[in-house]
Amino acid sequence: MQEQDKPVENTETIATNLDAEALQAAVAENQVEPEVVIEPGVAADTLAQLEAKVLELQDAFLRAKAEGENIRRRAQEDISKAHKFAIESFAESLVPVKDSLEMGLKIETQTVEAIKEGVEMTLKQLNSAFEKNRLLEINPQQGEKLDPSKHQAVSMVPAEQDANTIVTVLQKGYMIADRLLRPALVTVAQAK
Repeated sequence: MQEQDKPVENTETIATNLDAEALQAAVAENQVEPEVVIEPGVAADTLAQLEAKVLELQDAFLRAKAEGENIRRRAQEDISKAHKFAIESFAESLVPVKDSLEMGLKIETQTVEAIKEGVEMTLKQLNSAFEKNRLLEINPQQGEKLDPSKHQAVSMVPAEQDANTIVTVLQKGYMIADRLLRPALVTVAQAK
């Protein structure tokens, strides 16, 4: 009688448990992808809604991914064009300077004063081109404190001024916007 008191397991339940265990083992070994298991309480229309939502999210993901790729590609093209044409404005402002120099060399009868006047006008054009393109001159004054971010001391000389102050400028320096292009070469006063 005791055997009759035991509940007899349904063969479907045993098969489902075995299938679930085999499925879990296969998933753990990455052999198969798990399938959606419909529980008896979930309605078929809910499943259809979930599948529709998954498709909608997949579509949105693919569109977002494509949009991101397009933005990245456009940004790379913009950077490439910026590098390629960054000097265009500067070159445009230097062309008249070259024209002036060439015209000055074509003059047959040149006097010292005419050459000097032509050089002064050409220098004015060049300074204007530098100014327009934010190429700034670094020309420190005598007695100014040495600034290692803008000046390069090439020697120390005895002088009647404070130590580490500029005595003479050997070569002007230049900056483009806020970036140092070339430091000013200077001599500085040594400590007394």
